[in-house]
Amino acid sequence: MKKLVVFFLFIISIKGHSQNSYGMFSKDPIINLENFQKQKLYFGFFLGFNSYDYKIDYKTVSQDILIQKTTGFNVGLVADLRLQEYINLRFEPGLYYTQRNFHYPTSYFPTTPTESNKLREVNGTNLHFPLLLKFSSLRTGNIRPYLLGGVSATLNLASNSKSLDDNYENIFRVKRWTNNYELGLGIDVFSEYFIFSPSIRGVFGLKDELIRDNNPDSPWTGNIESIKTRAIFINFTFH
Repeated sequence: MKKLVVFFLFIISIKGHSQNSYGMFSKDPIINLENFQKQKLYFGFFLGFNSYDYKIDYKTVSQDILIQKTTGFNVGLVADLRLQEYINLRFEPGLYYTQRNFHYPTSYFPTTPTESNKLREVNGTNLHFPLLLKFSSLRTGNIRPYLLGGVSATLNLASNSKSLDDNYENIFRVKRWTNNYELGLGIDVFSEYFIFSPSIRGVFGLKDELIRDNNPDSPWTGNIESIKTRAIFINFTFH
């Protein structure tokens, strides 16, 4: 919620700053960077926030595992290849920090568990590699909305995938590489010197990411059919 508030306050501030007759949102604005997006290839960088979750499927009907989400931080680069007037191919490699906390119900354990056994922290230091198609609308003054869609691969440097220990030693393991598809939308705002491009994007994992404990009856992994990443990215891109 805080991220959305910041986003909308930024847009409102731009609008408030541009109320004169030549402003960005006026009837006849001065056209900024008119030919910038006509380049075949251009670059940029982004900063942003993320909120990672998991979609959990269970083997048998049971009480759900509660996943506590936290707000993470994103930073990365953008390479934009113009395919035609309204379609661009974008590569946006970035570093994404995140954490998800698993809170297990007491009913998952054969005996009364300690609080530490009911909690598993899943940290993520992710190198994220999305390849996206950007579908832009017709530019109106200094505003150009767009849609994004594509696929991505994520390398989790904190996956614990190579650890021989498991949850019995307080080590929660997930796969090192995951594949996803992504959908989102954004808006290009053309200022005098650069393009500011806020966007929001959903990320959806395609395959099971869990590495199960050695004991098939483990209370931490035994009843899980699959876990798949679900995430929301809010990025602020500058070209």
